[in-house]
Amino acid sequence: MTFKLPVLPYDYVALEPYIDSETLHLHHDKHHKAYVTKLNAALTDHPDLAGKSLHDLLIHLDDLPENLQTPIRNNGGGHANHSFFWRILTSKAPEAPTGELLARIELRFGQFNTFQTEFTEAALSIFGSGWAWLVINQNDELQIMTTSNQDSPLMSRNRPLIGLDVWEHAYYLKYQNNRIDYIENFWKIINWPVVAELL
Repeated sequence: MTFKLPVLPYDYVALEPYIDSETLHLHHDKHHKAYVTKLNAALTDHPDLAGKSLHDLLIHLDDLPENLQTPIRNNGGGHANHSFFWRILTSKAPEAPTGELLARIELRFGQFNTFQTEFTEAALSIFGSGWAWLVINQNDELQIMTTSNQDSPLMSRNRPLIGLDVWEHAYYLKYQNNRIDYIENFWKIINWPVVAELL
């Protein structure tokens, strides 16, 4: 079993000016690649886990050998989170979701801009490194949640629809300590049709 670094679904310059090409090279080619490398290294001596998907490993993290749980949490979570993150970004983002996705958001949060405000506040509330998410929870309801470090919402049986990386490596070259500017620009590159498919 060998996990691989996914190819970005767009050019490195595609998300500019919101995410610059230098950051994207660093984030994808260095940070994400390191998670994949360390994940594969952690699994080298566990042929019994060959054939397990990353999804299965994360959902059943507590069932893994104790010496594997932290490497899978950190590196498997990092691989899953980043693979998801690249997928929901686009250079041709519509301003807002439509159809069933918008209806579900409005049903849960009242208005789309109320959802944006609550999501932004969640992303700003993270102390240190982590992620902000919109998920479908176990009750089939939309929910905003945060995770620390590279923890995945899959670990708590939640299905991600949107994920925002607020580790400093995701934005510091361009935004420095202005996390709020990075979050506000995130809304301009969300691939809402892909999010709707995930619903």
